[in-house]
Amino acid sequence: MLALYDIGGTRMRAAATPRPGVITPVGEGPTPTASLAVFVAALRRWLAPGARAAAISIPGGVDPGTGRLRIANIPCLDGVVAHEVLGQALGVPVVLANDADCFALAEAGARAGTVFGVILGTGLGGGIVVDGQILAGAGGLTGEWGHGLAVAGGLPLWPCPCGMVGCLETVGSARGIERLHAHLHGQQAGAEGIVAAWGGGDAAAGATVAAWAGALAGPLAMLMNVLGPVDVPVGGGLGRSALVGYLDGQVRARMLRDPGPGLLRPARLTGEPGLHGAAALGWQVFRR
Repeated sequence: MLALYDIGGTRMRAAATPRPGVITPVGEGPTPTASLAVFVAALRRWLAPGARAAAISIPGGVDPGTGRLRIANIPCLDGVVAHEVLGQALGVPVVLANDADCFALAEAGARAGTVFGVILGTGLGGGIVVDGQILAGAGGLTGEWGHGLAVAGGLPLWPCPCGMVGCLETVGSARGIERLHAHLHGQQAGAEGIVAAWGGGDAAAGATVAAWAGALAGPLAMLMNVLGPVDVPVGGGLGRSALVGYLDGQVRARMLRDPGPGLLRPARLTGEPGLHGAAALGWQVFRR
């Protein structure tokens, strides 16, 4: 039996997995962000009875050299060697990985080759899996394609929560598409409403989606040329919409090779993708 945790910036979920493919929810609640003691107490509260180890999907980078977390939205964990601290507190071995890495690992399954998991949601993120293994990279921040000065096409260079200006996340995320719509049309609308209006043929929403896809397609095509992935599953709130198919066509049109239709595709794992990702990580590390 493994304990699973999907830690988000605002909510955390816990589950148990007695064997691969079976996940039983245990509990959920707000994520304590200010106090490490309160955070640990929440994990203990939902530790699956009889668990011999715990696997955690978390929105931050785990430095593979030091084990330290870099996580801005949960300050009590930032800089902590979390697998040691949490392992001691829970009394079982603990493994942690970035939530986008866990997502990519779960979606890749046993597939050989490179899988690039793309997150289109509140932020832009990604995870890279090569032959079934997470590619952590130096500092543990591999796959963060939403950051760095990448906005082009005459769009404004908006400040990003990461501290830089002009990051792709500022236009490509759910909040980004809302920002684009307001900039182009002077209209305030939610991401879901914009996507729905685009699907219904609304001209203003169509212009917003075209600008959104135009901003993302070039950087994504460059990543496809660099990584040569065999599969690109897309998760996050925007990943559950028809935007994925539209963006796929825009990306393929800019690639050096023709990957055929459907390189970018909606994630197959639905419901609780964070827990599926934690389970994939946990069974890979604690498979015996």
